[in-house]
Amino acid sequence: MPEDGSVQEQVQRTGHEVHEAVHSINPFMNRSEYPRPSLISYRVLTALSWLLVVITSIYYDLRRPTEGAHHRSTIWGQNHRRHTPFAMNPIITSLYWLVLYILQIGYVWHLYSGNSTYVHAAANVGSHFIAHNLLLFGFIHLWCRSHFWLAEMLLIINFANLSAAYFRHSRTPRFIHIPVVSGPLAWNFVALYWCGAAAVNAHSLPARILANIAIWGILFYGAFFLVAYKDYTMGFALSVLSAAIGVSQFLTHVIAFQWIFAFVIMAVLFILSVLVGIPGVIGQDPFKRGAVVSEDRERQPLLQDE
Repeated sequence: MPEDGSVQEQVQRTGHEVHEAVHSINPFMNRSEYPRPSLISYRVLTALSWLLVVITSIYYDLRRPTEGAHHRSTIWGQNHRRHTPFAMNPIITSLYWLVLYILQIGYVWHLYSGNSTYVHAAANVGSHFIAHNLLLFGFIHLWCRSHFWLAEMLLIINFANLSAAYFRHSRTPRFIHIPVVSGPLAWNFVALYWCGAAAVNAHSLPARILANIAIWGILFYGAFFLVAYKDYTMGFALSVLSAAIGVSQFLTHVIAFQWIFAFVIMAVLFILSVLVGIPGVIGQDPFKRGAVVSEDRERQPLLQDE
């Protein structure tokens, strides 16, 4: 019979081996280094998933699904057909995504960088980026086919995915943080309102009153990141998306509160973002957001004063 001490050591060793095995196969785990095969996989999958989303979004911007005609529409045709209190202006939102797509090219390029620190920082969020692209790909198909509840479910999953990426990698360099984390997360948060309102067909008076209250969630969400993380990139992103809602509502419902609230939220977030961002821009911030940091500082608040 083995002694109790040896049994305990064996159990601990087995538990450690199981933990290491799970860690090795979990694509969302942080790693101190990435072997060459893993980097090659990230380089290929990030590029392919990015192309998949870009091609799909462009296609469904221009054409609606071909299988059947009932309740099928383009991305912005659906936005117009289901013009809810959270419908967004196509031009502003499309420009927002165009900028994100261009910045994401820079992110993918950093996986090929000769700087190992940048490669590691890019690889750390690679699994989240690939998951985001696949979920967004599915969302576009469901949205254009009027499967709003299923589309909302994918947005909720992606919100959890991007939130995990944010809180686990809040100190990622700015040129990776914006296109992979804060930009998509800001849009995903607003899209929860956008798609959810379409799912419940929010056109009645009670629904519009509820929307007048719910829209302030955008301000509180942005203020959280500005106060807790000093992340002005989230503030600016949510400001632009609030403007997209405000313009769309103004052009269709001039006599309404929703566009007024949207523009107020836009202005407040913009001003707060400028006030938070100026110290770093003029060189007064002791730890600039764009710098690469060590793992032990990665979760500290953005632009935090020492």
